[in-house]
Amino acid sequence: MSDDSCPVKLQGRSRPLFRRQHTKADGRSVSLYGFKPHMGQAGVELVRTAGHHSELRRDPLRGTWAIYSPHRQTRTFLPSAAADPLAPFRDGAAPTEIAFADFELAVFDNQFSSLQPDTGPTAHSQWASGPATGHCEVVVYSSQPEGSLYSVGQDRRILLLEALIDRYETLFQKGAAYVLPFENRGEQVGVTLAHPHGQIYAFPFVPAPQAAAAKAFEDGYDLVSDHATWDGHFNVATDGGLTAFCPPFGRFPYETWIMPKRPCRGPWDLNASEIEELARLLGDIPRRLDALFGAPMPYMMSFQASPREAGPDFQFTVQFYPIMRDAGRLKYLAGVEQFTSVFTVDIVPETAAERLRGL
Repeated sequence: MSDDSCPVKLQGRSRPLFRRQHTKADGRSVSLYGFKPHMGQAGVELVRTAGHHSELRRDPLRGTWAIYSPHRQTRTFLPSAAADPLAPFRDGAAPTEIAFADFELAVFDNQFSSLQPDTGPTAHSQWASGPATGHCEVVVYSSQPEGSLYSVGQDRRILLLEALIDRYETLFQKGAAYVLPFENRGEQVGVTLAHPHGQIYAFPFVPAPQAAAAKAFEDGYDLVSDHATWDGHFNVATDGGLTAFCPPFGRFPYETWIMPKRPCRGPWDLNASEIEELARLLGDIPRRLDALFGAPMPYMMSFQASPREAGPDFQFTVQFYPIMRDAGRLKYLAGVEQFTSVFTVDIVPETAAERLRGL
């Protein structure tokens, strides 16, 4: 293991921050982000043991891609608190991915990555369209084993946004065509680690939904102007230059988006005030979703920013897809939705917005 450098000071959008790079014994990278320099030596850490092979295959009927990564079958599944791989290092405890006694926010190369930065000489099957190149990273919000985007607090959410902007810039420079930061929350959506965290996928291509969105914006669709015509019927909350709303075309019950009120391609285009406003809404929306049914809401959340080569009209949003339609009732993707991508939604968005607005 080695520390590649001392903490580097970065000029964030809202305030200066520091990034410390650490290289694990297996060659994977750990980036430690904080508003103060991170110091200290690494302890015993987890090293990669899984053999890696990933390949892309294209569906000629749908025009979409699938990633096949058999090594992910061995990934960590609901470990005990004592075996939390995202916890800070403790003498006598099990090795972890972030082998420091404490940290503010950490990003590291996923041990069970679907996308590989270097596929090497591995032979792919005759069915493959090519290697699944790219990067998969894990974003650990805190050294604490429990929490949410709401409970980690405003400073940590600001740090998360600043770190994500740095990851966008880094991954685009490495050649990624599209970068997707996201969070899966709750075992109901397949979360296998309870420690509060998100992920980043850096794709070598632009996935079909994002390519379609980029084409719509390029052809003249203006989401900011369209939102203005809704006269606030779908709004949930507003904070300065950003607003949260349930889109009238949402597919999930209580689906909620956060968007700047002005044209913006990604979080890198936000100013200091907008970073703080987005950070507040990133905490406010999970709080409202949890309050709906008096229990933590399982959801999928993603940053929908511009692909690297998209035009200037792409509109940045943060999208929350909750999967509870009522207390104790999950929203399942049933046959018609799976086979046609035509969703059936039990809660109309204007009702969802009204309920969330009142919480």
